[in-house]
Amino acid sequence: MKFVDEAVIEVHAGKGGDGVVSFRREKYVPRGGPDGGDGGRGGSVYALADRNVNTLVEYRFARLHRAKSGQNGMGSECAGRGGEDVVLTVPVGTIVKDADTGEVIADLCRHGERAMLAHGGRGGLGNVHFKSSTNRSPRQCTPGAPGQIRRLVLELRVLADVGLLGMPNAGKSTFIRAVSAARPKVADYPFTTLHPNLGVVRVDEGRSFVVADIPGLIEGAAEGAGLGHQFLRHLARTRILLHLVDIAPSDPDADPARDALAIVKELRRYDEALFHKPRWLVVNKVDLLAEEERAAKVEDFRQRLGCPPHVFAISALTGEGCRALCFAIMDYLDANRARETVDVAHDEALPEGRES
Repeated sequence: MKFVDEAVIEVHAGKGGDGVVSFRREKYVPRGGPDGGDGGRGGSVYALADRNVNTLVEYRFARLHRAKSGQNGMGSECAGRGGEDVVLTVPVGTIVKDADTGEVIADLCRHGERAMLAHGGRGGLGNVHFKSSTNRSPRQCTPGAPGQIRRLVLELRVLADVGLLGMPNAGKSTFIRAVSAARPKVADYPFTTLHPNLGVVRVDEGRSFVVADIPGLIEGAAEGAGLGHQFLRHLARTRILLHLVDIAPSDPDADPARDALAIVKELRRYDEALFHKPRWLVVNKVDLLAEEERAAKVEDFRQRLGCPPHVFAISALTGEGCRALCFAIMDYLDANRARETVDVAHDEALPEGRES
């Protein structure tokens, strides 16, 4: 199935049914009085997060979604039937925005989470509501209210703990194949990855994390160059970024340090919050270096990048260093989750209206 992570749709909630003017007509009951019922409510449009859905491709073709209108009221004070709701199933991690204002309507992060996208119209009132001591034969009723009409943008952001950054052919797909059961395409030419790939990395019994691989970035990505800029949004929910760099490029004119700095620059131009996420440097393809020059070359590379605190040397092809990297990631994620749990418990324990 084709991976689609954005779609524009239009939703129409149902119109409420009209109230009616009706009078009781029954043998031996003179002047029975008004008995017009209310109209039924219009159907609403909802979005439902479903873990079994992983793409928005359906909404590229089905762009208009209408809920049913409510039934008109009837005599004998019978209300009309409510309109049937429409429920749109979307992948977990979908953000719904108003296409005209940019307002975020819903952020569906959990399976089964549900949000109303367009509210159905209220049903009109029958003439039974207008009777009084001075108006015994009311001929007033109200029409049903129209339902909401909205243009919406559905934007999918995959849910992953770890995101992979890097130039094309840095070895991101090879890495995700080495540490998980995911099998993205791998080839010796750039841009073999055309859409995000997810893999589950199990480091121990009951300990695992999800890693996301996006298409490679190139210089000018923030302005739309290449493919990776289209998918940078998928890194927004990650807790840590791994910046993979090819330490032994086949092109003799290539400069890995310059390319790494260019990626960091593009990341900052795209999103300041993404730039400030924890980012670890992963030097890949060390198997292509001679044993005696590995340590010196990696250290020189680290110095040129300003001595980042977390640097790992691996070979995604042979698996060298990958296990140690995965355990370090898992330990970091566990510590981060424990810290978040303590912070939440601390905030809940504070008396109302008081800050720490």
